Amino acid sequence: MKKYLTEFIGTFFLVLTVVMVVNNPGIDPMAPLAIAGMYLAMIYAGSHISGGHFNPAITIAFLMRRQINRGDALYYIIVQLIASVLSAAIGVYLHDCSGGLEIVARVNEQPICTVMGEFLGTFVLVYVFLNVTNTGKTDRNDFSGLAIGFSVLAMSYGLGDLSGGAFNPAIVLGGSVAGMFGWDDLLFYLIGSLLGAAAAATAIQLIDRKEAEM
Repeated sequence: MKKYLTEFIGTFFLVLTVVMVVNNPGIDPMAPLAIAGMYLAMIYAGSHISGGHFNPAITIAFLMRRQINRGDALYYIIVQLIASVLSAAIGVYLHDCSGGLEIVARVNEQPICTVMGEFLGTFVLVYVFLNVTNTGKTDRNDFSGLAIGFSVLAMSYGLGDLSGGAFNPAIVLGGSVAGMFGWDDLLFYLIGSLLGAAAAATAIQLIDRKEAEM
């Protein structure tokens, strides 16, 4: 139960941060910093309990690597998605309380660009996450959170214009509930992020295999 609660709390505040800062015109350019900072903080706070996923794509990558059992993976994803929906609903309410402007859904006129942006960003995030956490070769180190946070930051600035820079199905679901993404685009985000996670897990598997052969 502790690890599921940890995943809920981390995902909740990650999505809440996204809803609040992206829709705040005064700090919108700095939104990636706030999001990466919250992710980094929650990883340090909860990684020793649950692994600090807060992202279904990362959980699926861990499942592919057999670093989490199917039961835990299923509950992780369920908890992450529930947290994202609840957080988005509260975020919209708080946004209205603060007198924020109306939330306008992002328009993705080129779906292939959305898929590519989410694929590349999620690949980097999952690749870094798996490499700096316990992969069977090394233990999690004190700088793992920084590496993961900076990967989110870099990809958000680099690919944000393509897709909005979610790299996380929970953020996309929460963003859709908040009205930040169109429901018609949900499939493109899921395809991009899940394929990116699978590709990263596969790449690490191939790298580990080659190292073992050497």
